[in-house]
Amino acid sequence: MEQAQTPPIIDENSVSAIRHALSIKRADDFAQWYQAVVSQADMAEESGVRGCMVIKPWGYGIWERIQRLMDDRIKAAGVQNCYFPLFIPLSYFAKEAEHVEGFAKEMAVVTHHRLVAGEKGGLIPDPEAKLEEPLVVRPTSETVIGAAMARWVQSWRDLPLLTNQWANVVRWEMRTRMFLRTSEFLWQEGHTAHEDREGAMEETLRALEMYRSFSEDVLAMPVIAGEKPENERFPGAVATYSIEAMMQDGKALQAGTSHYLGTSFAEAAGIQYQDREGGQRHAHTTSWGVSTRLIGGVIMTHGDDDGLRVPPAIAPFQVVILPMLRDDDGDAALLAYCRELHTQIAAQTALGEPVRVLLDTKPGKAAAKRWDWVRKGAPVILEIGGRDMENGKVSQLRRDRLWNAAAKPDFTAPTREECAAGIPALLQDIQQALFAEARDRRDANVTRGIDTFEQLSAFFGEDRHQPGWVEVQWSKPTGTALDAVVEQLKALKLTIRNVPTDAAPADGACLFTGAPAVERIFVARAY
Repeated sequence: MEQAQTPPIIDENSVSAIRHALSIKRADDFAQWYQAVVSQADMAEESGVRGCMVIKPWGYGIWERIQRLMDDRIKAAGVQNCYFPLFIPLSYFAKEAEHVEGFAKEMAVVTHHRLVAGEKGGLIPDPEAKLEEPLVVRPTSETVIGAAMARWVQSWRDLPLLTNQWANVVRWEMRTRMFLRTSEFLWQEGHTAHEDREGAMEETLRALEMYRSFSEDVLAMPVIAGEKPENERFPGAVATYSIEAMMQDGKALQAGTSHYLGTSFAEAAGIQYQDREGGQRHAHTTSWGVSTRLIGGVIMTHGDDDGLRVPPAIAPFQVVILPMLRDDDGDAALLAYCRELHTQIAAQTALGEPVRVLLDTKPGKAAAKRWDWVRKGAPVILEIGGRDMENGKVSQLRRDRLWNAAAKPDFTAPTREECAAGIPALLQDIQQALFAEARDRRDANVTRGIDTFEQLSAFFGEDRHQPGWVEVQWSKPTGTALDAVVEQLKALKLTIRNVPTDAAPADGACLFTGAPAVERIFVARAY
């Protein structure tokens, strides 16, 4: 697997005529750089409603690719899609005390069903139209799906029951950032019911592995899969598992979760079945999901100082053809040349699908349009002018390796036929190179060998731009002992990410308690 090279440091003034870089660099202010990418890559914009965003065509096109490819994997596992209501009766949440407590501060609640004119003008909720029972705008669907499962499951023959829905959810966030943390976001949520713990745990870990492989194979985003500590469990869950990705600023991003819920939700919702011996049992349930947060992860994993770099597997257009039109008599021939190239490329297959190619004939100078697509992160950009056509050539630029040693766009010049034939291998190489670059960066920023809290504090207290993650050993404290550890870490703005499923066995003392360690965990700052 070939590794993508880091673009060289260049003098902005010397290339100002050819480069339309972002207004801010990652190293200067990573948070502002992220916002600049979202805006200048035309991903999303503010909606006028606090915490909610308008996802623009390029950003939504990436989500559609994620949705389609993930949905294929979900259905291949025998899970069927459903749809459940946006509004959930408050009484459904009240049945599961720990669950409602976990979401209480984030719930948006509907209390009235009609507006009337106010005495001082404007519209107000009609006092006569107050709902008998408040409705919660869906923060997650365990409760409403549990009620449906209670109707659908009567016998062991009805199990396992495997459902999923693609939907929007609302969690009233105080601090929002587009794609990463918004009050309304898009996601999929799988919900399943099983005869016993073994079947439910198998499904929980299957979903976790699906997310791990999807993140790495499709998003080119390396992750660590593992179990979350007790304090990070989903409200009401017996066990929670996650995939954790390292962003370029060294922070962790929880990119997906899978939960074994035991029988607590089944008991609250009345999901019972007649077992094989004729007795009555409660089902064991699971839930698992990923969201539009994945897009934020892609931006922070692969973006550079020129904008976004989209892995070919999820790029709405993998190849963009830019004819250098001059508004003269030569344009017709040039367009014909480009259309033939479009046809040749579209006939190719890459990464298991037909190549997605766009012939961009919108008005505008080719160089300006090029930088629009550079900022959006189209994997391959093809510029074609009159001289290219005369020579039977194509000016080809791969987005992941934008610059040559002379600090100029690294164009190559294959023939039209060579370009079309080589696109599948090129897209495969870009996909692999982006993953290798991110994996190597992550591995280089994982620190081991820190054995005391004092060392941990000193490590994260140093004036370092990218401290990364630290793997430490711990004794898996619970209750008040765990609360004390959480407070220690909170003082350093740190959290426990997860216990890696493939971690080496513990062989020392717990960094926090001094007791014999039982497992290894990752500690990091996080989004």
